[in-house]
Amino acid sequence: MTTPAPSSRQRWLVPVVVVVLSVTVGAGLLARELYRRPDQPADDTSAAIATPATSGSGEPAAADAVRMTDDARAHPQADAVRRVIETYFSAINNKQYQQWTSVVSAQRVAEQSLTTWKNGVRTTKDRDAVVYRIERGSGSSLRVLVGFTSVQNPEDAPPFFQEPCIKWRLVLPMVVEQGALKIDSIDKGPPPEHEKC
Repeated sequence: MTTPAPSSRQRWLVPVVVVVLSVTVGAGLLARELYRRPDQPADDTSAAIATPATSGSGEPAAADAVRMTDDARAHPQADAVRRVIETYFSAINNKQYQQWTSVVSAQRVAEQSLTTWKNGVRTTKDRDAVVYRIERGSGSSLRVLVGFTSVQNPEDAPPFFQEPCIKWRLVLPMVVEQGALKIDSIDKGPPPEHEKC
């Protein structure tokens, strides 16, 4: 008795499945290599955070200290970015408008008068700031991905999320003005990523 010859459709099914599977695995491995941070070993999936050392005399208090991931710390302007953000949070926590204006752009100062700013930060205390990534923007500008926790009276929280404790994650645009990095106005559009603590 002879067995019937397999149909041509069945004969091509196995090789096609093998090729598709191989291409998929290859593309996945390539994507992993392309999107892996340059300073991160291939088998390391953590995002280590180093806490900068702070001491007295003019340095921010520990609550205002900004931590950085290895990726952010590897950026050539990491120290300057960290100092600006620490000063920014210190100004908010200590209700020091003049200090705040020293690290934000002229446009941002124009958008928030002393009265508006003080009303906005009246009961706010920001802490646990982490810089996750620093990327180059257009020209000499930077885009800094920051996460932090904000604690305030619920009535002083943003109208769209009136909670006493909010974890924020947002991009702070930074520009160079008069030779110094400054935090520029936050991009307009939907509110930054946020969640209740």
